[in-house]
Amino acid sequence: MYLLLFFPLFFWFSGFSAAQKDITGPNAVSGQERGSLTVQCRYTSKWKTSRKWWCRGAAWSSCKIQIQTDGSEKEQKKERLSIRDYQKELMFRVTLEDLRRDDADNYWCGIERFGTDPGLKVKVTVVPDLHEESLSSVRPSPTLAPSTTKTIKYQLVTTTSNSTQLETGTSAPTRSLLSNTYFLLLVFLKLPLLLSMLGIVLWVNRPQRGPAGLQNQPK
Repeated sequence: MYLLLFFPLFFWFSGFSAAQKDITGPNAVSGQERGSLTVQCRYTSKWKTSRKWWCRGAAWSSCKIQIQTDGSEKEQKKERLSIRDYQKELMFRVTLEDLRRDDADNYWCGIERFGTDPGLKVKVTVVPDLHEESLSSVRPSPTLAPSTTKTIKYQLVTTTSNSTQLETGTSAPTRSLLSNTYFLLLVFLKLPLLLSMLGIVLWVNRPQRGPAGLQNQPK
């Protein structure tokens, strides 16, 4: 009874083992992020015109076929994947371009046939792009430069008849400072001249008075 159950399992494992020997290739490959990698799988001559495929998944029974040939040497493309069968060399190549980190997984090279397909497990590793990471880490974030305001200190000397006063203040615009200084200079230079001229005019036009004892006598 137990021998009858054992024989089917024995033949299934024997068939699967033989199927694995029908296809050979690398057990692991790696590629740089944003780059590409190529997997080359070889097969025996009896699978020359059979369809070859590439599937993704850790389990052989549930892996999802992503791309396959049509039984000829014509290259097949699908998004970032391509596959081509070189029947004269008894091998086919699978190329994955623009590698991403989530492409890292377990894949299978396989050959379509009636019954159990021959397959080879390939582990794909994606090496992170460290240069891009370093650039993103040192790239400064855009910030607005703080506005600055210049303040100009000045001293103004004011001269009067009694004392000399020193005034100190601040002014942002230079043009305002120059115009104020120029105006004050004009005032202090012209004011004495105007006062002198006014004094001369008043002195010339003063009323003329005769001696107190000389008055017109009636005739």
